[in-house]
Amino acid sequence: MRVKVTQIGNSTGVILPKNAAARLKVKKGDSLFLTETPEGYSITPYDPEFEAQMEAARRGMSKYRNALHELAGK
Repeated sequence: MRVKVTQIGNSTGVILPKNAAARLKVKKGDSLFLTETPEGYSITPYDPEFEAQMEAARRGMSKYRNALHELAGK
């Protein structure tokens, strides 16, 4: 899908076509994340750093499952 780079005030921006915004599930005011990949750049509404932190938390919760269970009082 081709998009055009345009001047927006004193900034440079990209206008997403309506169907691209719908597929990304984003609306005006949402943030997008641009990530460099070996193939170029990827644009996503999901924060890759947050996902890495959540994966670390999942590993920790799995490793300390019994201790967390006891702390929860169940």
